[in-house]
Order: sequence, then structure tokens, then C-alpha cells
Amino acid sequence: MEVFAATLWAFFASFLSIRLAKPIAYRTGLVDKPNERKHHQGAIPLVGGISIFIGVMTAMKIFIPNSTLINLYLLSSAIILLLGVLDDRNDLPVSYRMAVQSLSACIMIFGADLYLETLGGIFGFFEFSLGHLGILVTIVAVIGAINAFNMVDGIDGLAGMLSIVSFSGLVILFILGNSIFWVIPILFISAILAYLMFNLGWPSKRVNKIFMGDAGSMLIGLTIVWLLVLGSQGSTPAFRPVTALWIIALPLMDMAAIMIRRVRKGQSPFKPDRDHLHHICMRAGLSSNQSLFTITLISALIVIFGIIGEIASIPEWIMFLFFIFLFMAYSKAILNIWKVVTWIRSKRQI
Repeated sequence: MEVFAATLWAFFASFLSIRLAKPIAYRTGLVDKPNERKHHQGAIPLVGGISIFIGVMTAMKIFIPNSTLINLYLLSSAIILLLGVLDDRNDLPVSYRMAVQSLSACIMIFGADLYLETLGGIFGFFEFSLGHLGILVTIVAVIGAINAFNMVDGIDGLAGMLSIVSFSGLVILFILGNSIFWVIPILFISAILAYLMFNLGWPSKRVNKIFMGDAGSMLIGLTIVWLLVLGSQGSTPAFRPVTALWIIALPLMDMAAIMIRRVRKGQSPFKPDRDHLHHICMRAGLSSNQSLFTITLISALIVIFGIIGEIASIPEWIMFLFFIFLFMAYSKAILNIWKVVTWIRSKRQI
């Protein structure tokens, strides 16, 4: 009953926060304006991330027993949220963002003693223990996950729906692993659904649109990687480390593929562009809603495969090889899709 009450609280607190924050966003300039990369109409309030945080944070403080672990998470997530709000408002340099993201990771590592100590049996014949190297690997993983969800936030609803897919996978894995932490992703799903009502116009398109902003996508990325480390490490992990890759596979692969493509072009890997998977789908002729449905479905199928591998106890090295093969196939497919899209567009111009 308490979980149900906490879930309702997270939803309505997030919903109410959006209502209250929208006029403040207009007055303070916390809005997203159209430019050469952003083709929406008018100034859109960037309050989705703030509302999601308020919904989850208040539900956790009211319904979840107080603990050092939870308090440290809330501290690191508040720092990331503030970073995102400042980035939404002032467009901070990449170096500033990565420094604060590293700080947030260090709170998790040194405060909660939570980091990647082992990668399990991904190489087959032995457990790949990281030792103190795990601290550096965890910092890289936190920065990667935060930016993966940040980069995927390109069309209405996409970051929200992909995060719901990942959080749903975490709920299942935590329950199967008899872990109490399944409640946290449930709260996020509830708060994100409130945000999606405004972002996608559910159930009425007459509501004024809002965006998640960098504050929201960074918060989600941090939370998911925090839960993945929490669930895959320790003396009684809820799931194996290799399964964590499958939970965030699509955002991770899209980020890695786009960064590799930018480096090959001689560009900064952090340079904004319109070359992500959702851009490809729309240039290939899909509508925004069709692109959202297609990408969400693909992500859900990948997460389901990862969960099946966990339940069936498929050897970790096999699941890791499957993941590497999937990433290579994805990168190859994206490159070829771009060639096809370019060819179609050139034919249309003739």
C-alpha cells in the first residue's frame, strides 16, 4: 500500500510542479527557443526535469526509510539537476559539464562506496575484477550514461519513453533479484508519465507543451547508471554486470556511434548535430510519433532480450559477445541508412 501511495505522490507532485513552474520558466528565461537544430514552434518551458525530480524526491523522503545511501543519491542528483538547469539557461561548456558530472560520480563512489568492482565473467574463464581501477571506470560510466540520455533527447517523448523502458527493465531485475530498490524506478516511471502528459499532449493536445531539458535527461542518466551499479555489484547482486549493458543499450549505442562518426569527420565528439537515430527516422519519412514508437519498440525488445539472458543464465561472455555484435550491426546499419536517405533525398530533388 505504501508503494502505491508513493507512486501516486510522485505522479501528482510532478504534475503539480509542472503547473507551478511553467510561468516561472517564462519569467526567468528557462525556455527552449527554435534555432537551426531545433525546429519546434515558440519558446517551450524547460521544466520537465525539475518536476520529475520534485516528484521523486518528495516521494522518497516521505515514503522511503531515511538512509545515507538515499541521501547521497539525492545530493548527487540535485547537483546534476542544477547543472542541467544552468546548461539549459546558459549553454555551459563541455568541460564544465563533465567536471560536475565527475563530481556527482565521486559522491556515489566515495560517499556511498558504490562503484564497479567487477565486470563479471564477460571474458568467459575468469571474473574480471577491476579493483581500484573500478573507480575510474565508474566515473567514465556515469559520464557516458548521463550524456547518452542527454543526446537521445531530440524529439517529443523520446528521452521519457526510453527511460521508462530502462526503468521498467530495472524494476523487473530488482524484483527477480529480491532487491528492495525496485521501488525507486517505479517512482521515476510515475513522475515521467506526468511529464509526458504535457510533452506529448496526453490525453488532450490543448495542453501547453514543456520539454525535459538537459536537467531531466542528465538526472535520468545519472539515476539509471546509479541503479545499474547498485544492482550489479556487492556480495548479493540483483543481476549480472553484463545485463546492465542491455538495459541502456540503445541510448548507449546511439551515443557511441554518433561520436565515432563525428571524430571520423574531424569534428568534436560533443558537437551538436542532427545525425541521431531519431533524425534518421524522420528524414527517412517517418513522422515524429512514428519515430518515437519505432525507436521505443526497438529499445524495449533489446531490454527484453537482456532480461531473458539474465533469467536463462546465458553465460556472461556470450551475452557480451551478443552486445558487441549488436553494436557493430547497429553502427553499420546507421551508416548504410544514411546513404539510403541521402540517395532518396537526391532523387526527390531531381
